[in-house]
Amino acid sequence: MANVGQVIDDKYEILTLIGQGGMSNVYLARDRRLNRQWAVKEIRKKARDKNNEVVVQSAIAEANMIKQLDHPSIVRIVDIIDNPDVIYIIEDYIEGETLNTIIEKNGAQPQELVIEWAMQICEALEYLHTRKPAIIYRDMKPSNVMLKPDGNIKIIDFGIAREYKEQSLADTVSLGTKGYAAPEQFGGKGQTDARTDVYCLGVTLYHLVTGHSPCDPPYEIYPIRYWNPQLNPGLEAVIDKCTQLNPDDRYQSCAELLYALQHYKENGAAYRAKQKKKLAIFIVTAAACVLFAIVGVLGLTMRTYTNNEDYNQNILQAEKAATSEEKVQYYGKAIEIKPNEVEPYLGMVEAYKDDAVFTVGEEKGFKTKINANLSSLREQSDYGNLAFEIGKLYWYYYDYGKTETADNQVTRMKSAIQWFEDAVQYGGQSTDYYLMSTIYRDIGKFNRDITLNIEEASDKGKYGPYWENIVELVGMLSNSEDESEIIELEIYKLAMYSIETYARKFKADGVSQDDMTSLYNTVKSAVADVDTTSDKTEKLKDDVVARFESAESSISNAYREQVKI
Repeated sequence: MANVGQVIDDKYEILTLIGQGGMSNVYLARDRRLNRQWAVKEIRKKARDKNNEVVVQSAIAEANMIKQLDHPSIVRIVDIIDNPDVIYIIEDYIEGETLNTIIEKNGAQPQELVIEWAMQICEALEYLHTRKPAIIYRDMKPSNVMLKPDGNIKIIDFGIAREYKEQSLADTVSLGTKGYAAPEQFGGKGQTDARTDVYCLGVTLYHLVTGHSPCDPPYEIYPIRYWNPQLNPGLEAVIDKCTQLNPDDRYQSCAELLYALQHYKENGAAYRAKQKKKLAIFIVTAAACVLFAIVGVLGLTMRTYTNNEDYNQNILQAEKAATSEEKVQYYGKAIEIKPNEVEPYLGMVEAYKDDAVFTVGEEKGFKTKINANLSSLREQSDYGNLAFEIGKLYWYYYDYGKTETADNQVTRMKSAIQWFEDAVQYGGQSTDYYLMSTIYRDIGKFNRDITLNIEEASDKGKYGPYWENIVELVGMLSNSEDESEIIELEIYKLAMYSIETYARKFKADGVSQDDMTSLYNTVKSAVADVDTTSDKTEKLKDDVVARFESAESSISNAYREQVKI
């Protein structure tokens, strides 16, 4: 057991014990070099102890898995120290309390608050499920979710997460927390998949809104309004569907569940009616079934024809519409008819660009549409192109509500990263946009992470690849004739900002003065040739021009020879 004041790896000073389990301890530690706090998980190795051996190997696997992940709601691992007698895993220190602690202190939580937490969890789980290969968390419960002081959540403890094996019929090991775990996690009832996490999250929601743990008597998931009649029947319907014993009867993805949570109030009346009529479906006779089957075939044919006509009409109306608002409205109606078609989503993306601003309100409406159908859209051959265009929409046009004077370029990049990641994963290397998606994604990740990397003194070697991506991005414009002036100017602005900020770092990573000067001159000449057509682009051009002097000075200072005294 580590002692207070002990320094691990000449870097992490143990401050206090903050958690203790059967086979591991968790400490608060200070990074002596950066004066930053981390959590340190200590796992001792015990010779000839098979159980401990499993724990150690599981911890290493967990750490390696988390190191590959990159999501704001998932705990981050920054270091693994494997000593002969002990393993130390260095991860984010998260201020706050687990949701389980909050329930123990205060009982059942307000449903609106629980739904907000649930939507954050859904987004994090959907991120895990869309990795290649997919990662199934398998241990969702209140004690594995931290609530930070800012109201955001963080998922912790990946000890029993696993990668989904497409050819596997069943899990080899039964793991999970009894009460929260889905039936397929025990007894060889099949392989766990995304629907397993849907079940676990459903039980977690049940615990949060009722205050009754599934691990306590009566050991059943009662309707939530059995405990509290004031709870919304729509939320009851959502939890009921999550916790079906048969995975086929649950939401098939966390994206579907997210949509249901966003619209739970709308489902309340329908759910009540469904419950009242539940027995009525059993009175249909065989003869009626035959009749209905015949009529159904004819009806299906007519409905298919009608749907196609309605869909095409809405697409046509959208293309003819005079305003972006009307376009979005018609494309939205087309999505309601055929939610798995990529075309209307692409149309909405283009409509949002009409006024050169993608607002917070527009984003909310768009996310509501696409999140509900994301799993099925990802199965479409042209989804990768859609993801690429959505990424560019965020990158160049997203206005997240800050003041006009605020430079929100980095925030726009951060919002775009996941879409470019999808474009890379689902588009394939043979697509026209694969290379650009990779470049955009990597530039976004660099700008998102570089401040922390500098703090941790882990930024060496990251500037060279970033420079190459910037050069590639600028070069793209010379080979393209159809990019908007906004895209051109934003790229030139990013290039100048990068030179201003990182000239010395570029030099240290092997970028020559000639190369940097060449890019500077290319951008300066290109900006002069941009004809602006709006106040917004005129202001953007002025901003780029204003950076020339500073960028030139940064190059000069970076390569100035030091005077020897």
